[in-house]
Amino acid sequence: MPFSRPPLKDLRERTQAEFDARLPGADARLRVNNLRVTAEVLAALSHMHLNYLDWIARQVIPDTAEGDYLERWGNIFGVRRKPASPATGVASFTGTPGAIIGTGTVVQSGDGQQYRTTEGGTIAAGPMGLHVEAAIPGRAGIQDGGVALRLVSAQPGVAGVATVSAPGLTGGADIEGDEDMLSRLLLRIQTPPHGGNQTDYVEWALQVPGVTRAWAYPGEMGLGTVTVRFMMDIVNAAQNGVPQGSGDPGYSGDLLAVFNHLSVLRPVTARLFVAAPVPRPLAISIAGLTPNTPEVRAQVEAELRDMLRRDAAPGDPIYRSRIWEAVSVAAGESHHAIQIPDTDVFPEIGEIITLGSVTYL
Repeated sequence: MPFSRPPLKDLRERTQAEFDARLPGADARLRVNNLRVTAEVLAALSHMHLNYLDWIARQVIPDTAEGDYLERWGNIFGVRRKPASPATGVASFTGTPGAIIGTGTVVQSGDGQQYRTTEGGTIAAGPMGLHVEAAIPGRAGIQDGGVALRLVSAQPGVAGVATVSAPGLTGGADIEGDEDMLSRLLLRIQTPPHGGNQTDYVEWALQVPGVTRAWAYPGEMGLGTVTVRFMMDIVNAAQNGVPQGSGDPGYSGDLLAVFNHLSVLRPVTARLFVAAPVPRPLAISIAGLTPNTPEVRAQVEAELRDMLRRDAAPGDPIYRSRIWEAVSVAAGESHHAIQIPDTDVFPEIGEIITLGSVTYL
């Protein structure tokens, strides 16, 4: 039987009753009375101690641990909290032919984020692309293609403004939160390593900063092959969580980071392919949403995104009933009717359902 922690009010009444029972003629409930003050102080201390014991009880079980205690559980099973990673990409510089840009040149975006070149070069005729990396790791360093980056210190013969090349500066991820780390820890506990089986590839991919979901497909590209697809729902939220970069044979961007990590861990006999799921935007039309306010619409779309993050996987269908359910649980929603889609949605192999346009009729 679970322990029921009494509220402060009950502790106060129990303490007052104890004083009354043990001191004949006393009344610890009188407002102007030292016994009442003493009873309230003891009850407050007991309440604080019980709160602390309740917190300790959560830390001694992995699935309720948090913070440092979650990290200690993770260390036992070899699951480390993923650190923040810097956004990287290519910036295009222009200037006088022959002008030199050194490694470590600092540029800054309009929102104050700074970046350093990770290579140097000499400007020839036309723009020159150089790899840059955010000075501070995290999502704040992500930039879209075309964003202007200004030189912090003037360089002889180099134009003062560089431009972020497509697809932008990507891959920046904040330090992993408790929820995501706990999901990986439970996966490790429930599915122990098996020397490179299907689940192992999923666990390895999830170790890469920014990766939130992953799937492995043995034999999809032939005998002895493993194909890994993954999503980066937080880092690449603007792209519906789809990883950026190119795949086999010339890996780059997010796909290169995952490929390099898996290449170290995979069995030497396995041929590895890393690919981004192909997004298939799902257009949804909702009739009779009540109340049809901006606030309720925002809640509806947030619930639809959450449902797709939980349910969508490459090649897996999204059932119409799940769309109805997601809209129904939106805060403030009273009733509605889904007009489009009018049937379950079945993607092709490698496709993943993402949220497209939401229309209100």
